[in-house]
Amino acid sequence: MANITLILGGVRSGKSAFAEQFVLQKKKQAVYIATAEVFDEKMQERVDLHKERRGKQWQETTAPLNILTKLQQFNQLKNIILVDCLTVWLGNLFHYQKNIESHVSSLVEGLKDIQTEIVFVASEVGLGVMPDNQLAREFCDHAGKLNQAISEAASQVYFVAASLPLKLKG
Repeated sequence: MANITLILGGVRSGKSAFAEQFVLQKKKQAVYIATAEVFDEKMQERVDLHKERRGKQWQETTAPLNILTKLQQFNQLKNIILVDCLTVWLGNLFHYQKNIESHVSSLVEGLKDIQTEIVFVASEVGLGVMPDNQLAREFCDHAGKLNQAISEAASQVYFVAASLPLKLKG
């Protein structure tokens, strides 16, 4: 099974920047799997900022729905893979009305066959108020369960707030 690290934090907490530095310090071929799809100008600006910050030393690909397929594609010990972000991936599953339990279960089970070191980034959505609508509550429930499943599989878990990482596990 892969050596898995999970990095959690709120929106704009610094979790992605921390994850990128965490990956680069490993001195392996850095592979970046982006889960975001660009639907508007503001999202494109955000993607461009992330790319600019990362520089050219990353091999980049996208996986809005098929994270496991991409992990299998780059499953080589010379690599370290950063998946940014599981919560955006979950949003994509909602958007395309996919079976969330099935996709999450397949991902978690599939990690057992991956040998490459993986760093997952995810948003911690459980720190705010209870959402006032059913869809948002359902999303938060699924995000919490996803984070718990990946955390259980992970050897290390960090929580990032205000660009400060706190090691929770490992």
